[in-house]
Order: sequence, then structure tokens, then C-alpha cells
Amino acid sequence: MPGYPVKHGRIAVRSLRRTLVIYLMLGCLLPLVLVGILTYSSIYSILSNKIKGGISATLMQEAANLENAVINLDLASKQFALDDQISNEVSDYLSLKDNQLYNKAQIMASIKEKMNLATFTNPYLGLTAYLELGEPGNAESVLFTNLNIGKTFSSSTLPEFIRYNGADYFGPHPTQYGSRSSLVLSAMRAVSDPGNRPLFIYMETHYSLIDNILNKQSYGMKVSHVLVNGNNQTVYVEDPELPQNIRDAISQNKIGDYQFLSSRHLFRYASSQGWQLIGVVHNSTFNSEIVDWLRNMILVALSTLVFAVLLAWLIWRHINRPLRKVNVEIVRMVENRSSQVSYTNVQEFNFVLENFQEMKDQINRMIHTVETNEKEKGRFEVEKLLSQINPHFLHNTLNTVQWLARMNGQQDIDKLVTLLIKVLHYNLGKKSLIVTVADEIDALRNYMDLQRIRYDCEFHYSLDSDDEALHVAVPRFLLQPLVENAIYHGTGDQGGKVAVTIRIKDDSWVTLRVEDNGTGMDQETADRLLTDDEAGRKRGLGIGLSYVHRMLKRYYGDQMKLGIVSEQNVGTVITIQIPIRRMEEFDD
Repeated sequence: MPGYPVKHGRIAVRSLRRTLVIYLMLGCLLPLVLVGILTYSSIYSILSNKIKGGISATLMQEAANLENAVINLDLASKQFALDDQISNEVSDYLSLKDNQLYNKAQIMASIKEKMNLATFTNPYLGLTAYLELGEPGNAESVLFTNLNIGKTFSSSTLPEFIRYNGADYFGPHPTQYGSRSSLVLSAMRAVSDPGNRPLFIYMETHYSLIDNILNKQSYGMKVSHVLVNGNNQTVYVEDPELPQNIRDAISQNKIGDYQFLSSRHLFRYASSQGWQLIGVVHNSTFNSEIVDWLRNMILVALSTLVFAVLLAWLIWRHINRPLRKVNVEIVRMVENRSSQVSYTNVQEFNFVLENFQEMKDQINRMIHTVETNEKEKGRFEVEKLLSQINPHFLHNTLNTVQWLARMNGQQDIDKLVTLLIKVLHYNLGKKSLIVTVADEIDALRNYMDLQRIRYDCEFHYSLDSDDEALHVAVPRFLLQPLVENAIYHGTGDQGGKVAVTIRIKDDSWVTLRVEDNGTGMDQETADRLLTDDEAGRKRGLGIGLSYVHRMLKRYYGDQMKLGIVSEQNVGTVITIQIPIRRMEEFDD
């Protein structure tokens, strides 16, 4: 009965419906679990790296802005401290007596004008003041200022930041401007004074600059800052609840560019100016985006599970009938393999049935081919036997003619038959397809002697080879087609010559050259000889240049070169260049 396992031997075969439902459920649930695990790992890594990269980039941008603030203070303080005109005016002001009020007012106005001009052209500067150092332990006296500041001023109360380019930097600390509490960085630089008075220029950044630089909104999450001065002392902590062990680790310079400590992520930037900026992010804040993503993934996973169950039910409804149809067609093939399949109303199953029909047709063709091959097998066996008998019979017959010619004193016939036997033995024998140049030259000499007898000595030939080339391995029957073409095309008249030259080139190549002094040909005809085999087939045993070209391609590939140079009424030169190889290097 359907739905219950049916036993065939030791194998229990279950119904397709139950198996399909189980597999569909596993197919939906297992990928969902795997995708969830892999996606969580990948997304967590991506989001974590993205958050780290974003915090690091923003921290670097803040640090760069702080560095620029220090550089702006450095340049501006140098302008006021090293400008001789301003220094002279300050010195003149201090040299005037108390009753010279008009002159003092004029000098003060000039100095304040320059101070206002500097702060106007540089919006990143704030309070600027000239100070005179008092007795040890006393506050500095404020001489000139562009903004409201108390008459007494003490730099000893300011938090030290760094010593940079000859100036002392302080901060972050509340501005000295009025009653504002905005944080600023400040710088103090000694002023060149002709009277050698202890004069200093004091400058602050704009009262809103530090708040703008250390802006939490730029991170997109809650990030607190810690600023460490050049002496590894913490001068600014934005989060008052920062654990003490983290403060100690920062002060002792025990953290790297990134470190996770006490449920907090620490990002550090060390400035070349000597200070450090550290961003601190609580782990719950750091993982907030990941937690949101995980919550959404759980909702998606539950929705996908419900959808997968519904989809499994729908698939079963749509594939049950077509599957039965495919099963029927398989059974029909056993009974009648030539019958055409009948299709379903589902495109995908029709595609399977089309392939099934194509398989049936191919099987029928293969069966027919096997039957035909079996019939032809006997005929091929007979032809193979005849192809082995005919050359053997021809050799025996020629040997008989040879001995009859010798017995009757027919030396010309004896010589002709002897040469023919040698040529046939070389061309039709069982010798390897790879021979030496010496073997090829001996066979070529026999062939050309035979052709001289045939043409009544109407041409002359020469064979010249380097001794080093005699042991080079080459394919058998390489030169005879070239010489045959040379005889056919180049020795039509008395006095024809055929020259075969074999030379070693650069110790790596061998050049074979066949030259005749015949009527020659145009280049189009010469090119056709490389591909057209008809010319060679018209003469004796020759099989044409196309055979030589194919054989060279077979054994040497792109390493071989075959060229024809011909000139009408002058002659033709065929040149082959191949690499030097030994017998064992061929795959014959």
C-alpha cells in the first residue's frame, strides 16, 4: 500500500510522497540554519569591521582637527611673538610713563587693531592677550587683550598639554573669556622684547572649536573621549563613569590602537605632536546595530520557516501527477523503446521528458550502430589480413624477378628491382615512424637512383649533410615528397638538378633544404602546394607537400617552419627548420 515501506531484499523502499515531504522540509530547514549561521558570522564580522572602521576614521578626523588647531595656535602665536613691529610697540608702551596717556592710548589701539585683524582673518582663534610675567608665585599681568579677560591671569592653574615648537600648550580647559565655560586649547609663547622683559603672548582657540571637534553626533553612536598630554597624563575625560582600570591603562600607556577592556572598546590615535586621543565605546552601544540586525534576522527566519512549510505542501501538489507520468514513460520504454513519450502540463517536466525522448532516440541509434559494426567487423578482418598479405606478396615477387634477372645477366633490371625493393621496404615496412637523418638519406639516395633510371638520367642530384646532423631523429618519409615535387616540377628538360642540403643551426635546430633549377612557379602556386595534395598523388609514391606539412605539425607543432621560395625560369627552394631531437623524445 502507498505510504508504507515495501521491502525488496534487504532494502526498504518508501513511498515517494513521504520521502519528498521529508526532503523538502530538510531542504528548507537545513539551508535556513546554515545560511543563518554563516550569515550571522559574516554579517557580525562585516558590521563589526564597519563600526570599527567608522569610529577609527572619525577619531582620526577629530585628531587631525585637533592637530590643525595646535598648528593654527603655533602659527598665530609666532606671528605675534616674533613680529618686530608689534614687539617694538609693546616695548614702547611699557617704556612710557604713566602720565603719557595719549601715547599709550595710541599704541594700545594699534596693538589691539592688529590683534583684532588676526582673529578676524582666522576664525579658529579666540581670546588673544599679551601678558607680563610677575614675581615667582604671582599671577601674570594682562597688558593687551582682544576680548574681556580679568586683569590677573595665572597660567599655573591651566592643565598642561604639550610643549611644541617653542610654545607651551594647555587644555582642554574652560576659556578665560568672560563667564563662558566652553572648552578651549591655549598656547603661551615668549615674546621678543628689546627691553628683555618677561613678555608672553597667550592665545586660545575659538570657544566653540573644541566642542565642534569632539562632537558625539559625528559617530552616530555614544562615544566618549579621553585626551592624554605629552607626559602621558590624562587631561580630559568626557565620561565621568569611566572605570579606574581603564584610566590607569591609558595613563600607563598600556593600550594599542585598538583594545577591548572592561566591556568597552578603546580606539587610540597617537599624534606626532606628542598627545593622544582615545575614543571609548561601551560594548552595548557598539553592538546595538548588530543586535538590531539579529532581531530582524530572527523575524525573517521565522517567516521563512512558515513560508517553507507552505511551499513544501504546494510543491507536492504540483509534482505528484507529473512524477507519475514520468514513471509511466520509463515503464513504457522497457516494453516499447520506439514509442513517443506523452507530455504533461508542466514545462519543467516536459523538458525532462524531451531529454528522455532524446535519450531513447540516441539509445536506438547506438543499438543500430552496434548491429552495423558487428556486421562490418568480419569484412574489416578480411581487409586487414589482405593489407598484410599484399605487401609481403609484392616483396616476394620482386625478389623472384631480381634473382631471375641476375641468373640471366640482366644487370639493369637487377639494379632497378633492387632499388625498388629497398624503397618499398623503407616506405611500406614495419620500421619505426621515427628514423635518423642517416636512414632518411640512404632511403632518399635509393629513391633518386630509381627515379634517374626512370627518367633516363635526365637530372642530377646531390646529397650534402653535416656529420652532426646524421644522428638527428626525424619522422620517416620526410624528404621523399619534397624531392618528388622537385623532380616533377623542376627537371623537365635535360640538365635538371636536385640538391638536398642538411645543416645544423645554432646547435639547436636542423635545416633541411631541397632545391631544383627547374622552371619555377608563381607564389600562388607555391602556397597551394602546402595544402593541395593532388599534385603529389599524380606521381608514383609521392603524397604531396600537404602530407609533409601535416606530419611536421603532428610531431613539432609551432616549433617547425616550412617555406617555399620559387622564381620562374630560375628554380624552387623548399626549406624545413625543426628542433634537434633524439629518438626517445618522440612519442612514436
